[in-house]
Amino acid sequence: MRAFTRFHRRLGIQGDWPDVRSVVVLALGGGVLLALVKTLAAGMTDSASMLAEAVHSWVGTVTDGFLVAAYLAARRPADETHVLGYGRESYVWSLFGSVAMLTVGAEVGIWRGLRQLGTADQTTDYTIGYVVLAVSFVLQVWSFAQAVTFVRKRAAELEYGAFAHVFKTSDAQLRTVVIGDFIALAGIVAAAAGMAMHQYTGKVAWDAAGSFVVGLLMGVGGLYLVLMNRRFLAGAPLSPTQRSNAIRALKALPEVRRVTWLYGEFIGPERVVVSARVELAGEHSQTELARMLRRLEQSIMEHKNIGRATLSLAAPEEADAH
Repeated sequence: MRAFTRFHRRLGIQGDWPDVRSVVVLALGGGVLLALVKTLAAGMTDSASMLAEAVHSWVGTVTDGFLVAAYLAARRPADETHVLGYGRESYVWSLFGSVAMLTVGAEVGIWRGLRQLGTADQTTDYTIGYVVLAVSFVLQVWSFAQAVTFVRKRAAELEYGAFAHVFKTSDAQLRTVVIGDFIALAGIVAAAAGMAMHQYTGKVAWDAAGSFVVGLLMGVGGLYLVLMNRRFLAGAPLSPTQRSNAIRALKALPEVRRVTWLYGEFIGPERVVVSARVELAGEHSQTELARMLRRLEQSIMEHKNIGRATLSLAAPEEADAH
């Protein structure tokens, strides 16, 4: 069974379940503080861009709360009623956070921008807003750097690039944290630019534009995350490359002569179920064949990434799988 010790790497998933608790807790605690300060600054400056950023922070905080629930759900062990575990439940909680980002954040940002367009042009002092956004930017850069470092570490184990890993991983929590932090940084820049241009030109349309951009960023990001969570909830199969690698891993086992069919599907963050039809090497009785298959299944399921492995015997006339 030594040939199967790197089965998880050939599938393109980690050997250990990614522990994103520190990243999520950091984002949750910082998000509450930033949301409070931004809300205060929005009230003092009456800036649509600042208000959109405040709403962005509140939505981000709620999303982080959903991510904590997603993490706890995904970690629940399998039982008699859920033999594949509770991993897919994490996508439900992540979906709630994505919907909040898509609807509440985008709606408030765009609505407030439209409302701001109807006010009279005036020059406004946004000093307190700039200070709040500057502090927020520094904290957000630090949080984003921590998330990127975490992603790079995980991606290196799989020989992926960090950018590719964010978009390929089945870990919805990790993807939401990284994309959420990136959107937060872009939103801060957009809000600051809108406020600065309003103050410089006296045209309130610039402040409205900043609010529009923040709302648009949240809408696009939220929609992408909704679609990704929907994909994994519906049952995302292994990619063609992952499937081919899994077939090669099975063929490398001394007990396996051929693999005629294989299907794998993600059932949670970096966790899969695998089914395959194989031809075993040697001549064996029916009892021996059954016992060999069960031993192979148990050996495969020793890895935390494999929620369930089911093997059956292939018919002689079946063609090899590729």
